[in-house]
Amino acid sequence: MTTPNLLYVETLLLLGGAVVAAPIFRKLGLGTVLGYLAAGVIIGPILHLITDAEAILSVAELGVVFLLFVIGLELKPSRLWHMRADIFGLGTAQVVLSGLALTGAAVATGLADWRSGLVAGFGLALSSTAFALQILNDRADLNSRYGQRSFSILLLQDLAIVPLLAMVTILGNRQDPQAGSVLIDIAVAVATVFGMVMVGRYLLTPMFQIIARTGAREVMIAAALFIVLGSAMLMQASGMSMAMGAFLSGVMLAESSYRHELEADIEPFRGILLALFFMAVGLSVELDVIVDNLVFILVAVPTVMAIKATIIYTICRLAGSPHDDAIRIAALLPQGGEFGFVLFTTAVASGVFSSGTASLLISIVTLTMALTPIAAALASRVMSNESREELDEDFEGAGADVLMIGFSRFAQIAAQILLASGREVTIIDDSADRIRQAANFGFRIYFGDGTRLDVLRAAGIERAKIVAVCTQKREVTDRIVDLVASEFPDARLFVRAYDRIHSLSLRARNVEYELRETLESGLLFGQKTIEALGVTEERAAAISDDIRRRDEERLQIQAVDGISAGRHMLHNRPVRPEPLMKPKRGAAAAEEASEDTAEGV
Repeated sequence: MTTPNLLYVETLLLLGGAVVAAPIFRKLGLGTVLGYLAAGVIIGPILHLITDAEAILSVAELGVVFLLFVIGLELKPSRLWHMRADIFGLGTAQVVLSGLALTGAAVATGLADWRSGLVAGFGLALSSTAFALQILNDRADLNSRYGQRSFSILLLQDLAIVPLLAMVTILGNRQDPQAGSVLIDIAVAVATVFGMVMVGRYLLTPMFQIIARTGAREVMIAAALFIVLGSAMLMQASGMSMAMGAFLSGVMLAESSYRHELEADIEPFRGILLALFFMAVGLSVELDVIVDNLVFILVAVPTVMAIKATIIYTICRLAGSPHDDAIRIAALLPQGGEFGFVLFTTAVASGVFSSGTASLLISIVTLTMALTPIAAALASRVMSNESREELDEDFEGAGADVLMIGFSRFAQIAAQILLASGREVTIIDDSADRIRQAANFGFRIYFGDGTRLDVLRAAGIERAKIVAVCTQKREVTDRIVDLVASEFPDARLFVRAYDRIHSLSLRARNVEYELRETLESGLLFGQKTIEALGVTEERAAAISDDIRRRDEERLQIQAVDGISAGRHMLHNRPVRPEPLMKPKRGAAAAEEASEDTAEGV
């Protein structure tokens, strides 16, 4: 037998490590990221089964590239423009303040002089895009307000790599720096971005139209990979990060009709390469450097994370984030990032500091990465839970025949029938958790409060043929019905009723259709029960129809004569059970029982 190829052996080790570690760590509640890191540490530094971590890391960085491309597909240019204040305001403040604070710490501890301290400080100020976004994806929090602000800060950090690399060149020992070279680098980067925008706007969609006509799915996949890798390499050649290039190409295709197919084609590559990236970070941990500088690292790692977290929390609060959101962001972005590796390696080549210092800084970055999932999980311990979480109200693409307000269990069943018929449905709900859960099943739901007039207008109520109010609380339903009836008198209202009394109340408001949430399920349950007792299916259906007819006639009588009217239409057979406890006495108890019966029937 021939000896297995080393590449195949290493691939099997990495895949096996991922398969074993990810489920275990997810089951423990620690997240897949920490599992991949642990697998990398065990395979590499501990067991020495793989030693060439840099080669694997250079390939695995494509996982970050694909991740940014997929995120770009979800962000239309208009949405990106809406985030500009957070990107250039919060992002710039975070990089500058964290960089200066960490520079001061590096100089004060004697780790570096002011020149190398600047590189160390600003290198540590950059956070890990891969780690933060993976945690947000695992929690389905990328579209939450704190998720969007976190992403804005990360995006500015990716942009900051250009001036930071230029700073390293200026601070280096090179004797022939050309005047204006920094301005030339920036001009090249800007021109490259402009060129990519033009290509994305005028060439990419026609190209995919031509490819789609061929009907060859493998060609579409090849085209998607070509676009992602081509844009990434173009941006790298202009001095920016590969991830930024992929992100821009994704944004340019966000409005394309091929967006969903591209996302589906890229997703398998993104998942496996991103897992490989986290494992490669674990492989690159230098245990000997950590052991030799154990005391320093034990102090430096929590110090770096504490400084960054404090600054991020403070600027987020100043920017208007609630306490809990600021805590989430601060716990998500206190680590060093993968661009710190690039900056420190460049600093060694430029003579800013020694390779030993670079190894120490890289070890600190790696350990802060490893601690990030734990910090994010522990953040809930210091949250006040002062208010319910909210998402950004983004109604891009809203407007359909049916506007459904509230995505309760009742609404989820009704939506299935609407969607199965080929109808478009715009769904709004004010629960961030419910929206995230629904997104996992492929539903497109908008965050919004249905009791607000501006939200209803933004959700396309004026274009809707039917407004379906499926909220759970009676008082909320009544507020929405009153608002719609007042502001949009021509709207056709279909409303979920809480109970019989609520049905009568809604009929008094002249809604077109209302239905008690338990009526049909109770009828079906009773029908199936008597079928199980031997009644034929036809007879059981006839009994069910009779009960339904009697119920409707009773409602019509009660709407005129009150809730106690129409009792003669009920099927009942009085019984006298022996009570297990002494029954209530008095008029209050009798009135309570009467109300319960009226509402239940």
